Amino acid sequence: MARVFDDLIIGSGIGALSYALTASDQGRDVLIVTKRALNEANTRYAQGGIAAVMRSEDSFDDHVQDTLRAGAGLCRREVVDLVVSEGPRAIERLVELGIRFDKTGDVTAAQADAEESGAYDLTREGGHSHRRVLHSGDITGAEIMRGLEAAVRSRSNITVLEEHCAVDLLTTRKVEGLRTGPAHRPPAAENRCLGAYVLDETTGQVKTFLAKVTLLATGGAGKVYLYTSNPDVATGDGIAMAYRVGAEVANLEFIQFHPTCLFHPKAKSFLISEALRGEGGILRRMDGTRFMEAYHPMKELAPRDIVARAIDTELKRTGDDHVQLDMTHEDPDFLAKRFPSIHETCMSFGVDMRTQPIPVVPAAHYVCGGVRTDLDGESTIPGLYVAGEAACTGLHGANRLASNSLLEATVFGFRAAHASRKYIEQPAPDASAVPDWDTGNAVPSDERVVITQNWDEIRRFMWNYVGIVRTNRRLQRAQRRIETIREEVREFYWYATVTRDLLELRNITTVAELIVNCALKRRESRGLHYNADYPDLNKNDAPSDTILVRRALV
Repeated sequence: MARVFDDLIIGSGIGALSYALTASDQGRDVLIVTKRALNEANTRYAQGGIAAVMRSEDSFDDHVQDTLRAGAGLCRREVVDLVVSEGPRAIERLVELGIRFDKTGDVTAAQADAEESGAYDLTREGGHSHRRVLHSGDITGAEIMRGLEAAVRSRSNITVLEEHCAVDLLTTRKVEGLRTGPAHRPPAAENRCLGAYVLDETTGQVKTFLAKVTLLATGGAGKVYLYTSNPDVATGDGIAMAYRVGAEVANLEFIQFHPTCLFHPKAKSFLISEALRGEGGILRRMDGTRFMEAYHPMKELAPRDIVARAIDTELKRTGDDHVQLDMTHEDPDFLAKRFPSIHETCMSFGVDMRTQPIPVVPAAHYVCGGVRTDLDGESTIPGLYVAGEAACTGLHGANRLASNSLLEATVFGFRAAHASRKYIEQPAPDASAVPDWDTGNAVPSDERVVITQNWDEIRRFMWNYVGIVRTNRRLQRAQRRIETIREEVREFYWYATVTRDLLELRNITTVAELIVNCALKRRESRGLHYNADYPDLNKNDAPSDTILVRRALV
């Protein structure tokens, strides 16, 4: 039998927990389901910080213009204005919830409490015209998760279920199809979201959770690529689930490749924060020569897409495995104090950034597209909200400005919780009308090789064919392979017992196909999407989003 809540939150990053705490303040009955531990989210791994206008020498207009410039003509101006203007209040809210951002060491306690004191130690990252990035050392995301997790666990009206993996969203159309069969489904009415089927990994049982409001905050899809800075949970679950029930998705061709991940055979995609370049880091070829001045006037502080493409070009030209990020000209004590986590990790691999350059390569880092939402974070399916990397709000356009992602996630988490109150006064979904999960004839599989083989193949051809530089031929190769794999996964899904690995493979297959289809539809190069067959902007038509929607249930 289904359990019913006011709010069902799928995911556990900054967007999810910002929403949960705001809904909790309103007295709502909130359920959070997350497929790993509560603090195991992309947010936890964010090193650089969160951008907001916090000093008088900075301005909303400057932050807006920096964001628009990075977004290469595809940002929604109204969204950019909204997020930037709500940034300072969002920071205040996070601080009220217990998050501690670094402050400068030369202010008094009284000054630290003053609005214009400049008490926060602000850093600068690529594409920013001012220092406006708040941070907590080089583990900002971990500090944010520490504070938000503690706040969530203190609330009696928030239930947290860890090791629970969402299977599929439930909507009015999907439920009607489950009850009557696809052939007898009536003409489409409002396709409202009702909740989700969720796998309890401890028991293997698929549970039914219904809610007046469902929030997807499942993060990105970095694991669709062979090399990524993302943790293992980043398999595009929310984007895939929303697409399967008919929500619009947009701009998934815009995959941000972080320019600098640690290159070491034993390092598992460890991110080398952009903040190092913000503090004076220099990118060099293996012969020690600097190269970014040949690519952009801002050199190492150019937007990420330009830096990543420059490194990719250098590697293809020279045949080297990596380039070098040189910090040796900076004060050694400053480096160890400002970047303790990066310093410690690099040292564990035998790299002392105080005395030798750090070997770095680009890696898939962030999805700028996602589930299309409005100014309140609601998708095109009523009752389904999306926050964070799973959403396409229009803030980032064709390329995300550094440290805008945490800001976007928390702003829309707060906004969605307030806006969704309109559903809380309405009747809850009827639990008796929603069928329990039907296992059918599924049996435990003795062919896990199907999962590992297809997973590895997707990640490898996505890296080779749908990476930093694309061509029509590469994209078409990827499309053909995905069509074959999709059918293999579909067949396997219907006869095998549901597991997290299978669900993640199913989702990553869907997201890979969406990325390729979006990339094929965009016949120009813009922002993060660079197609060598269309190397220039399309200046004949107004910039437009790439929108995909699936009309039929699967």
